[in-house]
Amino acid sequence: MRPFAIGLLVILFLTSCAPQPQSNGAVVQTAPTSQSVSPALAPQTLDTATTTPSDTPEPAFTSSPTATFTSEPFALQFTPVPTETALPTLELPTQVPNQKTLQIWDGVPTYLADSQPGFDFRVRFDPDVWALTTDQFGFPALGHRSIPTCIISPASGRGLPPNVTVVQEVRKVGTVRYQISTAYLNDVKQFVNYTGGDGTILTAFQVSFQDQADQCISDAETVLATLTSVPVSQATPTAMP
Repeated sequence: MRPFAIGLLVILFLTSCAPQPQSNGAVVQTAPTSQSVSPALAPQTLDTATTTPSDTPEPAFTSSPTATFTSEPFALQFTPVPTETALPTLELPTQVPNQKTLQIWDGVPTYLADSQPGFDFRVRFDPDVWALTTDQFGFPALGHRSIPTCIISPASGRGLPPNVTVVQEVRKVGTVRYQISTAYLNDVKQFVNYTGGDGTILTAFQVSFQDQADQCISDAETVLATLTSVPVSQATPTAMP
């Protein structure tokens, strides 16, 4: 029996080692692999508490490429600002030159009978051109500063030499209507009388001169153009030098 049992074991061993038949009758042999497949590794966590500097590999430093710069023109870019609507040009009034401060000469009208009682005459003058003084008869008068013989003084009718010729005219000086009498001696102007008023007073002035007659008359008419009346209570006393 023992030899029979041994032979049966040999047959079973050979049967297990024989190649398995396939469906098409071909025998497929599986080639052995040189390496065994390792089982999948589970993710591991790094325990920082137990890691020491010696356990952590130092990173390898590699040289980075050197940056190169190219010179290019530098240009500023500005954002355009919206243009504001231009304001219309202002129309400014013409500048009026400063008016000089004029001084006042108040006096008694020379024709009291033709004037209302209680009123004096008033004229205004530029103190740079005229000065208040007295004439040869001691009455208040205006003397021209640059023409010594040019004088404006109150006048009343008086006789004239027979060789004097008088030319009369009526015209306005400023807004005042005057009767103007110009006296000539041998066709040379000697003096001019101005008689006028504002409806309240009537008075007369004589403009006398020896030379520069036209300039004297022109400056005198600038003063006479301001003639008006003023109540005696508001009249300015004549200040004599």
